[in-house]
Amino acid sequence: KPLRVQIERDQVGSMIFWGPPGVGKTTLARIIAKHTRAEFVQFSGVLSSIKEVKEVMAGAEKMHRAGVRTLVFIDEIHRFNKAQQDAFLPYVERGDITLIGATTENPSFEVISALLSRAKVYVLKELTLEHLQGLLRRALADEERGIGELAKTAPDAVLEQIAIFANGDARAALQTLETAALSTEGDEIDAQLIADVLQRRTLRYDRAGEEHY
Repeated sequence: KPLRVQIERDQVGSMIFWGPPGVGKTTLARIIAKHTRAEFVQFSGVLSSIKEVKEVMAGAEKMHRAGVRTLVFIDEIHRFNKAQQDAFLPYVERGDITLIGATTENPSFEVISALLSRAKVYVLKELTLEHLQGLLRRALADEERGIGELAKTAPDAVLEQIAIFANGDARAALQTLETAALSTEGDEIDAQLIADVLQRRTLRYDRAGEEHY
């Protein structure tokens, strides 16, 4: 796919990742950070102040003059107000930074039009049952980044049960698996244990957003 080619060639442009929770928006940004030779800076739409933004932008401008690119990743960009988003605009226009944003909200409504016109929007869909089951199998086996050191097993039917209840959200699926693995003294994670852990299905709901409608 074009995005993969851009990442592998370290030629990404400004972009917005739009999709539901747990589909890999931040993971994609981390992959880009690992592959790029540019300076990688991350902001949180919840925690970052406009003062912090301006300080980093000033540094990015100086580095651009020295021939160093800066990639700026904004998690939950929809939480940045208009003034905060405006602070990035001149630096994006001049090419001082490459902007990557992640959002669960429709960027047409939550990102200012000037920034939106300079960024490619990539829509990430919720993960399929097959995707989630594959992730769960890897987590069971991976001793470094998963829970392989716990030496737990789970039948395919149980992994499917977790995937169904995760509702397309990899983070929710992995948390359920980890909780179940830590809750049993036996070697196998069974359906009853998963039912006890889940209690109720995880459904996306945002009172003021699109999922409400």
